Amino acid sequence: MHFSFESVNPVMTTKSDDSTAVQQPPSHSVGTHAKAPSTHQGGGAIPSLDHNLRIADWFYRSSAASVIWLVVRVGLGYQWMNAGYQKIWGSEKTAFWFGGGVGVKGFAAAGVAGSTANKGGASYGWWAGFLHNFVIPNASWIAKLISLGELGIGAALILGLFTGLAALAGLTLNMIYMFTGSAGVNPAYMILEVPLILAWRNAGYLGLDRFAHDAAWWKRHFSRLSHRSEHDQATSTMPVPNLTP
Repeated sequence: MHFSFESVNPVMTTKSDDSTAVQQPPSHSVGTHAKAPSTHQGGGAIPSLDHNLRIADWFYRSSAASVIWLVVRVGLGYQWMNAGYQKIWGSEKTAFWFGGGVGVKGFAAAGVAGSTANKGGASYGWWAGFLHNFVIPNASWIAKLISLGELGIGAALILGLFTGLAALAGLTLNMIYMFTGSAGVNPAYMILEVPLILAWRNAGYLGLDRFAHDAAWWKRHFSRLSHRSEHDQATSTMPVPNLTP
């Protein structure tokens, strides 16, 4: 949905010190709006603006808002990382990393039983069938995958590396848990993960995404590595002089 501002240009300009915007939409002249009238059945014209809402640009593009996302992703990342740690080395290790994945098997079985008895559990029959036919027989390796996944999601969020993808992976796991019949902290995590996905441009700006999203940085460092590799290869293939008298 687009909104009109008659006297204020919502597009933030990028300064040389990178203090305003991480990534900005195409710029337009102040006070001018490109309107593309579109007709509908009533015969009228609906004005269409080609810029975003100013507050949305600030939240999802500015480097200043990355401070807010830093707090969100570090707090959420700690929770995910602790959940994975407990499943591998902590109090839940015998139910997930060791013991054949009895934690996953019991969780899935409870979802199937609740769905069958119409007392909670998996809310959809097709999902209950998936749990029964696939998850329960493969609970051992699925438990390890979940443990590593939760640990990796937490680490990526804390480091600010591919923040949008990490938040999407966390959202997927939360949806899986809720489909199986567990609410718990999942709704609260999802409320935080959706904005992080939308803020993929600047959520990790105070983290490794600042370099991961910088094409110039990658090009510069890869060109150095390529040049060094070519130099080493040329050195190793140089002919060795014959020093025998």
